[in-house]
Amino acid sequence: MITILNRIRKKIIVSAQASQGDPIYQDNCMQSIIKSVIKGGASGLRLAGVKDIKETRAYTDIPIIGITKPDPLSENWKDIVYITPTFEDAAKIAEAGVDIIALDGTSRQRPKENLAEIIYKIKHDLNKLVMADISTIEEGISCSLLGADIISTTLSGYTTYTQDRDNCEPDFKLLEELVKNVNCPVILEGRVWTPDDVKKAFELGAFAVVIGSAITRPEVITRRFVQAV
Repeated sequence: MITILNRIRKKIIVSAQASQGDPIYQDNCMQSIIKSVIKGGASGLRLAGVKDIKETRAYTDIPIIGITKPDPLSENWKDIVYITPTFEDAAKIAEAGVDIIALDGTSRQRPKENLAEIIYKIKHDLNKLVMADISTIEEGISCSLLGADIISTTLSGYTTYTQDRDNCEPDFKLLEELVKNVNCPVILEGRVWTPDDVKKAFELGAFAVVIGSAITRPEVITRRFVQAV
């Protein structure tokens, strides 16, 4: 467990995910992207679903943060828990070979186990590290007290009660508050677009930084440039 954390400390983790309708949703495309980011120096991956996790684990021992999520997302996704919502989901990706299981750590109502139960069961029954994706400082402190090994800013701006936050840049304010108030590693994730964002995150005390769309989604990257002109 400690070894896994040491391997991602002050490193870049790449979130490589695609949804139905995305051109890179094809099997070979996703694995090509994953292999490319590993070759480029990523120290960890965030992957969704048993299939991608299993296929990736077959050729690398790189630390993998795993999640499950529905595809497509429900229209009311900002109101519901959809990232690894149940222990059953967690068990499936644990078996597939993840090192860290990320789950929704927000205050929203869960479909089955409460947060305390699912965090405990992942750590003790599956022997996996838990990363709690949260959207507020209160949620981060709560998840830390419940035993989460890592707190991540992933859902800031992506819940109904935080959607008014600046959607152009990472939530550095939340990162800074978490670093000061929780006794576990804090990862910055969400709207990380530039090397300067990464540099600032580490200056503020981030344990690691997760980058997704800015690296792995050509459609989104292209659209940003097109809209700029």
